[in-house]
Amino acid sequence: MPNTAQPTIDLGFTPGDVLLVSGAGSGIGEAIALHAAELGLAVAAWDLNESAVADTVDRITAAGGKAIAVAADVSAPAEVERGFAESRRLGGIRYLVNNAGPSSAGNLDFDEGVRIAVGSVRLMTETWLAGGVPEGAALVNVSSLAGNLIGTDSPWYCAAKAGIAGYTRHLATYRNAEVRSNAVAPGMTDTPRLQGFVQSEVGQRSLEKNPLKRMATGDDIAWATLFLLCPLASYINGVLLPVDGGWTVTQ
Repeated sequence: MPNTAQPTIDLGFTPGDVLLVSGAGSGIGEAIALHAAELGLAVAAWDLNESAVADTVDRITAAGGKAIAVAADVSAPAEVERGFAESRRLGGIRYLVNNAGPSSAGNLDFDEGVRIAVGSVRLMTETWLAGGVPEGAALVNVSSLAGNLIGTDSPWYCAAKAGIAGYTRHLATYRNAEVRSNAVAPGMTDTPRLQGFVQSEVGQRSLEKNPLKRMATGDDIAWATLFLLCPLASYINGVLLPVDGGWTVTQ
């Protein structure tokens, strides 16, 4: 990880601006947090897993970056309020990435799955905006190809990810004076949640259809997310960006 005081890539971020990213203990969220710190952002890293998110923050601070770890359930209002109070010790939060959410493999009741997955994104966003945001604020919600461009086995997961994309479009249209809003739609991504998937029959069939013949890495999703957040993307608003290696164009 490069020294955060000397970023090798310039996306136009102001050093020291604060990014809050949920689900930062592993996978996509961890990659976003680490690369944001490389670019000079201060990072409020949230996760349910206290030890995992502490490790993310340790990696950032060891490289010279600035970050704090917050252990919180993004679907619990009291924990979200506490988490934002802790995070604001870094300064005004200019950027938000809503990445945390239940796994598609979770055996959740339909209504409960949608409530947690979509409701947590709304709770995080509304709590952030209610506290006031700096000029040039931007957010990215992590949605999915599921429910937006493809159908998958889990009904609540498809519905929830489509709901997150729809909520993003609402924000882009009706909260545009406060925040610029976009979403990413990852395809198959090599994270702990999909460990072993590529070896499965379904995984092999999916990879065969993918023009790039590989799963995404967390870094692939992170860089797309950070671009959508950055000032260079200031005229991009309300977009759902597939990051899938071209998989969906073969379906």
